[in-house]
Amino acid sequence: MSSSKKSRDLDVRDFPPGTVAEYTTSVCLACIFDIFTVQFGLAPRTAYSEIKRYSPTVEELTGPKATRPFFDSEGKNPHCPYCNAARRWHACFNTVRIEGGKATDARRRQLIRLLPKNDQFLVIEVKTKRGKIFFDWLETLGHSLDLEADAWLIEVTRALLERLEPKTEWSEVFEGLLAIRPSNRLDKGWQRDGSRLFLASPIYNAALIVQYLVSRSHTHGGRTFAGRLTLSELIRRLRYAGYLDARGIKERDQFEILEKLVEQLAGGTGSVKLYYIVDRRDFLDKVKSVYARYAA
Repeated sequence: MSSSKKSRDLDVRDFPPGTVAEYTTSVCLACIFDIFTVQFGLAPRTAYSEIKRYSPTVEELTGPKATRPFFDSEGKNPHCPYCNAARRWHACFNTVRIEGGKATDARRRQLIRLLPKNDQFLVIEVKTKRGKIFFDWLETLGHSLDLEADAWLIEVTRALLERLEPKTEWSEVFEGLLAIRPSNRLDKGWQRDGSRLFLASPIYNAALIVQYLVSRSHTHGGRTFAGRLTLSELIRRLRYAGYLDARGIKERDQFEILEKLVEQLAGGTGSVKLYYIVDRRDFLDKVKSVYARYAA
């Protein structure tokens, strides 16, 4: 699913970066009406009543691969990949996912309170493990980057910093930035010096881990600021830097170490609430127009 910022009622620009994800997916109403009228034998009016009450699942709205009757449409004049229906038969769902927590709860409640009080918007609450949220974040991040260009290393580091310090205006910090370096003078935090950003060793090493996770392959390892590293090379580097000892990671098996590293970067093993706000307006409008064609 691709990112979407088309819904004026779902303005999430004031939310801290890293706490919000946006999705858009298309659904083919020709496929849906065909199922209800041909396969189920319902009259168009009955099919219309059933379809407009439909509420898609979180997986249908945000899954990495769309399944029928949902599909991803990037072209200007897309056709349904299942029945070849033209654009006038397609409806769009825009979805915002907000991660629960102190940084977002007040803004989220205000956003939901201002939405129209009807069936145009759907709010879905899901409780999930922090580890899953972290891996979803990694997957979304990986899909948005050009891993063949060197600039993605800086982009990944910025995304990590946005999660670690959501209140910082990172767009200003990264404006015109050309390089990121580790600093032995900083015990914590970061410092901008000209076109370079210096990170304290713990943050820099955390960036290496995230870079590895985003770009790793079973054959060649992952690309990082320190070059291409296999898992064993990454862990050896972290051990020599004192990163593992500082986090109380005593395991010797490299995969157990990686599991602990991911657990800590994810914020622990606990759960967190996710709030999905689904914009159904285009869907309801298109269902009505499609029904008019069937009724005619």
